[in-house]
Amino acid sequence: MLSEVLIVSDSHGWEEEVQLIKDRYPNVDARIHCGDSELPYDAKELDGFYRVQGNCDMDSRYKEEIDFKLGELHFYSTHGHLFQIKSSLMHVSYRAEELGANIICHGHSHIAVAERIGDQIVINPGSIRQPRGAHPGSYALLNFDESTNLLSIRYFTLEGKEISSLYFETKLD
Repeated sequence: MLSEVLIVSDSHGWEEEVQLIKDRYPNVDARIHCGDSELPYDAKELDGFYRVQGNCDMDSRYKEEIDFKLGELHFYSTHGHLFQIKSSLMHVSYRAEELGANIICHGHSHIAVAERIGDQIVINPGSIRQPRGAHPGSYALLNFDESTNLLSIRYFTLEGKEISSLYFETKLD
């Protein structure tokens, strides 16, 4: 089974841009927004997204965390502010481990990065509106091939241009 997951975060009020990214990938297996959309929970732009509450999201219908399975992948998503992700990934990693998740998606720092911590893959798609660090605004696309256990994460600008320097690839155990 091949799986593809769109991951977005920290869009901070952008509606058309979230819709543009969503429309670019109509056939993905899942979509995740890691918080700080600053949109109402039921905004049409967020239809079809697993979504969590960021520190700038005021709609109380958002959950602080979610987890779900897609084939062999068990996703855990939270914005990150409640786990102090700007200083360490240890707390969010422990929480994901409690749930049995092997893929952690978060935002909050606005810095695009993917890394492996033990058996977990931690993904921050960056911020499409307010990027920090050396890269432009970004979102991520995760691809997983269950037949080879190969997982890759590619990052793209709002315009759809790949940021090749952020490419991440690993085999899951």
